[in-house]
Amino acid sequence: MRLAVRVAIGAVVVIGLFAGAALWGLHLVNRAGPLAAESSVVIPRGSGLDAISASLTEAGVVDAPLVFVAAAKVTGANRALKAGEYAFPAHVSIAEALRILQSGKTVVRRFTVPEGLTSSQVVALLRDEPSLSGEITSDPAEGTLLPETYHYSWGDGRADMLKRMQAAMQSALKAAWDKRSLSLPLDNPEQALVLASIVEKETSVPQERAKVAGVFVNRLLASMRLQSDPTVVYALTQGGGTLGRALTRADWKVESPYNTYVVDGLPPSPIANPGKAALEAAMNPEQHDYVYFVADGTGGHAFAKTLAEHNRNVSRWREVMKRQGDDAAE
Repeated sequence: MRLAVRVAIGAVVVIGLFAGAALWGLHLVNRAGPLAAESSVVIPRGSGLDAISASLTEAGVVDAPLVFVAAAKVTGANRALKAGEYAFPAHVSIAEALRILQSGKTVVRRFTVPEGLTSSQVVALLRDEPSLSGEITSDPAEGTLLPETYHYSWGDGRADMLKRMQAAMQSALKAAWDKRSLSLPLDNPEQALVLASIVEKETSVPQERAKVAGVFVNRLLASMRLQSDPTVVYALTQGGGTLGRALTRADWKVESPYNTYVVDGLPPSPIANPGKAALEAAMNPEQHDYVYFVADGTGGHAFAKTLAEHNRNVSRWREVMKRQGDDAAE
């Protein structure tokens, strides 16, 4: 009888110990963690449970790695943890951290392509983005990448990003072409894309895009050469980007199919990657009688219908540049 009582008491003690351990483990799993502020952690593909625990410990998300591993095994979460970049809120518990890693809801990153870059410049931006993976073996054709902000996840491929940009440009070009002016003197969307790239490089003022496009359309209709400085820059840099200096009279005479001072009509292909606004402006140019424009020194342009008026605008622009140079010198 005494032995039975002892066994019963021993069993109660063991059960109590297990219950206490379980309650303490439950406390450790659900208590607030050490993370002081929201932080992102990258879990590389192929990471095992121990590696994940080590990454979270190093990042300060958890301070009890053995408890994290044990909780993952007990709950079966270890079989559903997904790689990627995850955002962990401040003081996240081990239990919540496991739920986040099982959710697959990775951090959404943003990659912005500014309007007017050449394809080689866009590729350079992609290569410099450390959150992307893979190599780009060659530059895509000029004008085939839509400037926009693209969402992606850590580890996405650079080549896949280029494909998304190309698909977006094809969609935007078709949408703009379908809504083009019926009087547009262009034969196909490719010509409109070339014009849009010139408009994009000529002005950064939104209100001017359609007016600038109208000037070039008027010149095309009058069989006048476009005489666009950005096309000369493209000819000189071969699509490499900015020239880094002012154009000279000799530059305007350089022999190139892209130099619209020496060739008639449009260049053979785009000189940059235009945005949606430039595409829409090129497809629906403003109707007016202007055939000249020059910078006015304030970020915009002065437009003219005659060469005499244009020459007066050029003189004013030179005066503004001289005053600005004098002010800078002082």
